[in-house]
Amino acid sequence: MMTVIPSWFPLFVFILINRIFENPLLSAEVKEGEILPPTIQKLMKGYNKYLRPFFDNGPVTVGMSLDIASIDTISEINMDYTATIFLRQRWTDERLVFEGNKSLSLDGRLVELLWVPDTFIVDSKKSFLHDITVENRLIRIFPNGTVLYALRITTTVACNMDLTKYPMDKQTCTLQLESWGYNINDVMFYWTRGNESVSGLDTLRLAQYTVEDHYTSVSEAVYETGNYPKLVFHFELKRSILYFILETYVPSSLLVVLSWVSFWISQSSVPARICIGVTTVLTMTTLMMGARTSLPNANCFIKAIDVYLGICFSFIFGALIEYAVAHFCTLHHPDCNNALMYGGHHMDCDDDMNGIVTTIASNSSRSKRRKDSPTPAPAPTPTGEPGIVPPSPSTSEAKPPEALTEPLNRCIKTLSIIRQILRSVNCCHVENPHYIDNYSRVTFPLSFVIVNLLYWTYYLYL
Repeated sequence: MMTVIPSWFPLFVFILINRIFENPLLSAEVKEGEILPPTIQKLMKGYNKYLRPFFDNGPVTVGMSLDIASIDTISEINMDYTATIFLRQRWTDERLVFEGNKSLSLDGRLVELLWVPDTFIVDSKKSFLHDITVENRLIRIFPNGTVLYALRITTTVACNMDLTKYPMDKQTCTLQLESWGYNINDVMFYWTRGNESVSGLDTLRLAQYTVEDHYTSVSEAVYETGNYPKLVFHFELKRSILYFILETYVPSSLLVVLSWVSFWISQSSVPARICIGVTTVLTMTTLMMGARTSLPNANCFIKAIDVYLGICFSFIFGALIEYAVAHFCTLHHPDCNNALMYGGHHMDCDDDMNGIVTTIASNSSRSKRRKDSPTPAPAPTPTGEPGIVPPSPSTSEAKPPEALTEPLNRCIKTLSIIRQILRSVNCCHVENPHYIDNYSRVTFPLSFVIVNLLYWTYYLYL
């Protein structure tokens, strides 16, 4: 038996399928409409949240302001800071104009029904919107169509830091706000009150920093896809140095002073002086390693604290080397052949040197006179013939004068140069090795004070 399908059945199936897929959307709209007051229902009628305000009449202007609730951490290792801010945005939507003189404060969840700017934080590493007990969002509509949209956000933002003057440095960090998808032809950003658009910094208390200055600026972000509106908030942070003075500078300076105690200990007390020197060197090394644990391991950064610790380490190590030199000079007394380093022998050496030079000069002049004197004639023999005079030893062994004069002159010049060098070295000699400690008691503290004056002047005022 053949079944006949009515002609209206295909139309019925089509309508049923359409109802199945559209029913959730319709029910959602009905539910949303049921919870909205009549004024909002009237505003939402025909409202399309996917189209920006003034879609065909130029860009929409969005004013922004910030309230800095807290700056939790500022990390030199990660080069970022974490802040909690209240971001407020204002714009005018001509589709939301209504009659009355009072604004409408709506539940934050109704933001899903409205168009809102796609603002984002440029250098944010991670951010989140607070949602306890509900999402911390505020929406308020004014009769002229102005919309106020506020958010409470905690964000970690990158901040490029120059640590060459650490811990006497100043860092300038920024908070940049841009539009993600709307370029300058669609959206324009501006600060609502200029530099006064950011508040909360005057009452802000940070652990290691103080806020020196802050200001705002307006610019454009240029990308391959176009130019986008951009707002920048700049704030300058100055590090508090008191902590580092008590933690690093004072201990390192005291270690340097402690190394000078060995200058007042007898050179015969070898264990005492070596113990002080080695202990201060090891303690200074530990202090230097501890000061670098909280800093980025970057070779490009030679920080001010590294320079000071290096200076202190050099003075401590120099005090240890000073005792080694003094002790060596005490144990090894030089003689005349050791470059005339000590008094008592240098006069004798000078006399010997003068004698050598005088002897060489006398020999040279004697040979010259022998050259200029005429040769005596041979004496006649009894037979009337010239006799043969036996040659003297000096005559037979004498060398040509020219060959003898040149080496003597070179030797005299060489000895003169050596004598001048020994005299210049002799000017720096120490008559008594124990005087080295006496000199060090003055030169080490004086040099340390001068280096400190140069260090603090450069890093604080230059």
